[in-house]
Amino acid sequence: MLDEGKLRGHAAETGGRRVIGLVEDALRQAGCEREAVEAIAVGLGPGSYTGIRGAIAFAQGWQLGLGTKIIGISSVECLAEQAAMEKIVGPVNIVIDAQRNEFYLARYEIGSGPLRQIDPLRLAALSEIQKLDAAGEKIIGPDINSWFPRALNLHPDAAVLGRLASGRADFISGDKLEPIYLRETAFKKAPPLRILP
Repeated sequence: MLDEGKLRGHAAETGGRRVIGLVEDALRQAGCEREAVEAIAVGLGPGSYTGIRGAIAFAQGWQLGLGTKIIGISSVECLAEQAAMEKIVGPVNIVIDAQRNEFYLARYEIGSGPLRQIDPLRLAALSEIQKLDAAGEKIIGPDINSWFPRALNLHPDAAVLGRLASGRADFISGDKLEPIYLRETAFKKAPPLRILP
């Protein structure tokens, strides 16, 4: 919970807690009622399919119930901002496990001014990230040092997401929120039921 740019309430995820419980904790810490929330920032990923879909559904429901403004922000932008807060400077590769020996990869330049995206988010093969690691490039991301031991583990932080959102005004309708996926979704329709005699 941010109020005029200051963190008033924050609930850390502790394995399997429901979103509403985390939100209630943050509201209680901030001494704030649900109706007083002016805007909700939603992490759009890339990341956990279920987590992102759950966060989007929660924000959509809140907006439907109370008319609250919503803004969506990517995980890589949040991680780049966190890297800047950690005083990491220069070119940084933000890497998130995309499964199937692929990774989400974006490159930012972090310095004394605003963040600058050098290369947009895309899918990259394991071999490409291994080359970056072998070349001594800075790699950050959630649980990424299990793949690349010199990498720095950073997880998207809700407080940083809120700070990023507090400086923006590009709010959207909840039904327009889309998770960030770089793979095309492919669903196979189940065959029709057969009735056995």
